[in-house]
Amino acid sequence: MRRRIAVGGLAIESSTFSPYRSGDADFTVVRGSELLARYDDLPPHVEWIPLVHARALPGGAVERGLYDRIKAELLERLRAALPLDGVFLDLHGAMTVVGMTDAEADLAASIRAVVGPECLISASMDPHGNMSHQLVAALDLATSHRMSPHEDAPRTKRRAATNLVRCLDGGIRPLRAWVRVPVLLPGERACTRDEPAKGIYGRLASLERRTGIIDAAVWIGYAWADEPRCGAAVVVTGTDRMAIVREAHELAQAYWDAREAFDFSAPAGDAVSCIATGLSAKERPFFISDSGDNPTAGGAGDVAYMLGLLLDDPAIATRRATAIWASCVDPAAVERCIAAGEGMDVQLRVGGALGSPWSVPLRGRVQRLRRGDPAGGDIAVVASGGVRAILTTRRKPYHLIRDFFELGLDPAAHDLTVVKVGYLVPDLFDAAKGWVIALTPGGVDQHIVRLPYRALHRPLYPFDPHMPAPDLRPEVMPAPAP
Repeated sequence: MRRRIAVGGLAIESSTFSPYRSGDADFTVVRGSELLARYDDLPPHVEWIPLVHARALPGGAVERGLYDRIKAELLERLRAALPLDGVFLDLHGAMTVVGMTDAEADLAASIRAVVGPECLISASMDPHGNMSHQLVAALDLATSHRMSPHEDAPRTKRRAATNLVRCLDGGIRPLRAWVRVPVLLPGERACTRDEPAKGIYGRLASLERRTGIIDAAVWIGYAWADEPRCGAAVVVTGTDRMAIVREAHELAQAYWDAREAFDFSAPAGDAVSCIATGLSAKERPFFISDSGDNPTAGGAGDVAYMLGLLLDDPAIATRRATAIWASCVDPAAVERCIAAGEGMDVQLRVGGALGSPWSVPLRGRVQRLRRGDPAGGDIAVVASGGVRAILTTRRKPYHLIRDFFELGLDPAAHDLTVVKVGYLVPDLFDAAKGWVIALTPGGVDQHIVRLPYRALHRPLYPFDPHMPAPDLRPEVMPAPAP
């Protein structure tokens, strides 16, 4: 008989420091063949049974009602699909739900309660998620991306599915060696283009080829949720108890030893100095990461702090220099631009539409309107002095050069292109002739020690820089008990 494996999940990265709440409008929910179409190269000799999957652009904490509804539907479909040999669970790992502190563990434990101890559960995750003790205890297999930016995300999902089928076909009940590493870093300080993350993550593929090891994974953790589970973790999965313990300990020790060496991929500093650095650079395009309100890390996307500094810069204000600023979600401001029309002057107050405290006055001319953008909704470009400010009705990341060209903007023809990102994603990275990271305020402030955490499990680096060396002996998780 063909193996029967169910597929489903719930994936979002949630900042508890963002005023925004992620709800129904933010999630794309798929079922049936549309769900299975998301995955490449699922092993063909298995009957893959789609449940339900919901995912969203990173944002604020998820509304409890939405979580409860998706969870209830997933469990209902799961019961209807029984009996099952396995479950492929597609997660992120950094989902915060209002009123909960470990949502993924709750979901996985609920799935375990339905399918029982004999069914294998394999999870695919983002390394910027949190692999808590409760979560790993509910799973049989877990893996995460090995590249940041996550260019290998499809390969990670394929590996999670393939490992699951391999264990089922071989009658394997895998062991997991888990260890928490008391380090919490923004993902932007652990880009795998750079050491030490490059070397640590570069070891993982070779480990899984060793006898008795199925998979090795390292989680950086998620820095902008105020929850006890937040922090780095290592999980090595396999059949050889001594081997998985040894490799998990070595990976955890390497991560701990390198804690002070993790750094940004580009020079980082305050916003004013970053503007000055960009304007003095000779080659274009020059990118500045407006990092504190990055919507793809969980920022609300409505902080106008950086816009105010660009408007006040003497060279930009007098048009001796030009800058693109992407972007700010502000439906009311966009509606006023649409009402005025292209080529018309407007007086706006931009920022704070979703509850963030930073807003600025913007006087300028509507340079371009774009209606019905698939991600951003309606979009307006407002020219003020040398600034071209992009305003949207929905939260939209600007990760592709073509996104600018669609608005009549060419980053190479402007002195600065300021984008709400952390590290540059591949398309921008390949185009950049210069790049700095501005440590701006917002719900995903890169300067994490200045955020008002209350619930983190301490001691934790860098909050406790002189903490004693931690006990990094892994705990081996057996097969889930009946």
